[in-house]
Amino acid sequence: MHLSVLSETTANERRVALVPDSVGRLVKSGLTVTVQSGAGLAAGFTDAAYEAAGATVAPDATSAIASAVLVAKVQPPTAAEVELLPAGVALVSLLQPSTHVELIGQLNARGVKPFSLEMVPRITRAQSMDVLSSQSTVTGYKAVIVGASALGKLLPMLTTAAGTLAPAKVFVLGAGVAGLQAIATARRLGAVVSAFDVRPAAMEQVASLGASFVAGDLVSATAEGTGGYARAQTEEEQAKIREALAEHLRTMDLVITTALIPGRPAPLLLTAAMVDGMKPGSVIVDLAAESGGNCELTRAGETVVVKGVSVIGPANLASTVPQHASQMFSKNVETFIKHLIKDDALVIDEADEITGAMLQKGPG
Repeated sequence: MHLSVLSETTANERRVALVPDSVGRLVKSGLTVTVQSGAGLAAGFTDAAYEAAGATVAPDATSAIASAVLVAKVQPPTAAEVELLPAGVALVSLLQPSTHVELIGQLNARGVKPFSLEMVPRITRAQSMDVLSSQSTVTGYKAVIVGASALGKLLPMLTTAAGTLAPAKVFVLGAGVAGLQAIATARRLGAVVSAFDVRPAAMEQVASLGASFVAGDLVSATAEGTGGYARAQTEEEQAKIREALAEHLRTMDLVITTALIPGRPAPLLLTAAMVDGMKPGSVIVDLAAESGGNCELTRAGETVVVKGVSVIGPANLASTVPQHASQMFSKNVETFIKHLIKDDALVIDEADEITGAMLQKGPG
């Protein structure tokens, strides 16, 4: 069976769908793998490394896809890439099906079988395929680094001949994978860390990382939805949360927001008025920027400064750590590909709870 790995054409995307280690394991399992030349270079993986793993390197996308049964990418295909995909091929990539309805329709019209990596069900046997979790690990870590770089003070307490420097105060909203990694990273760097989440399980997780939990009285046993995500809060519930957090924000140096609801706009946690109450020089890093933002002032891909408070809306943050992000992404993709292969053939069993959830048929 022939697998093709394409270079990414989306601006600022430096990850690659499969790294040489994964390619090597797939080749040993019986697959023929072709990698487009330069596909892994931005992530630190050379064509020679892919060839050493047993892959063939093709000069362009057209030749890489030729005779492929399965194509692996990171980002959704462009219109030009859709035209290259032959009927019957299976595509494994991020697809954002809730917003890319037209793309899903185009892929289906061509006879392509599109699998959306975002739609991996949150069940035990699919954990090793979960790209959202693996990439959130990267973004949670990098959010602290980005925030610390923008902050006008150091994170740890330091006692020096020039005096003692107080540690920075970091507040993390949302204690999912990204939030917990942000908490751990800020703690490693010496900050005093606090956090908030509406889910009861988060309280123990936050405490286990040495952070304090804020507004614990607003935690609700009914706040958790499917897959471990928080459910969408009502406007009344959101108002109570904002009211409780406003005073805490006044003394914070760095705030990292991570709240996301699959398939829906990110919940609004920080209003312009709340930001106005923060001290000049403080920084907000909004990891939900590409889904509308947790902060009212967030602009995806931009930094907005209001009365001395910097609101950073990073876009595709995982891609800024391309080597490790690609390694984890690749392991997720490798595991899913192996799930699809039975007796050296691609088997698409729509009744399977993983395969069926990820296959995107489009409207109708």
